[in-house]
Amino acid sequence: MNLDSMPCYFCQRNIKEIDFREAKTLEIFTSAAGKIKVRKKTGLCSYHQRRLTQAIKRARFLALLPYLKR
Repeated sequence: MNLDSMPCYFCQRNIKEIDFREAKTLEIFTSAAGKIKVRKKTGLCSYHQRRLTQAIKRARFLALLPYLKR
């Protein structure tokens, strides 16, 4: 899988800001253990990967997403 052939999920849908309250969207980018997936796995551009990381961390802090899945 090449990053150039895989368009960014958020760029493709023309989403400018990632909302931390949309837990279902954020769960797509977390692993089964609850870790944030790396950019090579998600296929996001660097801009959206940084924004996604911040949104997931905010959602975890507000208990919208778990820190760990058991």
